[in-house]
Order: sequence, then structure tokens, then C-alpha cells
Amino acid sequence: MRLERKHRDYWRRNLKLTALLLATWFVVSFVVSFFARELAEITIIGFPLGFYMGAQGAPLIYLVIIGWYARYMNRLDRQYGVREGEADED
Repeated sequence: MRLERKHRDYWRRNLKLTALLLATWFVVSFVVSFFARELAEITIIGFPLGFYMGAQGAPLIYLVIIGWYARYMNRLDRQYGVREGEADED
């Protein structure tokens, strides 16, 4: 099945954004956790920085990722004329 150029460009941009956001999620979830001991040496109001990163930082970053994706995809959908519930008809 041959896709239109516009359709391929839409999906290319969607996949690039998804890859970027998944990389961000990976860094926040696993890389920061790897350095938890080093972060524990830094204290904020008597609590280690690792605590703040795990308890507050990561969930806030996840919310930002979700919001960024939703906003970007809504704008991309309008730009390419894609509507929800639209089925491919031959």
C-alpha cells in the first residue's frame, strides 16, 4: 500500500516526537535513579535531592511529557487535517 507524501510526513513527525519523549522518560526513570547515591549527598530542607527527584520531580516530568505530546499532536492533527475517528477508506 502506497502512502501519500503528506501521510508519511505526518507519521514521521509523530514517530520522531514519540522517540524524543520516550528517551526523556527513560532518562528520568532510569538514568537519574542510577545516580541516586550521588544525589543523596545534596540535601534540600533536610531531605536528600534523590528523594525530591523520585517523589516529586519524576511525576512532574511525566505530566509535562503527557501535556507536551497532547498539545503537539493536536497542533499536528490540525496542520495535516487529521480528525479523531477518521477511518482509512479505499
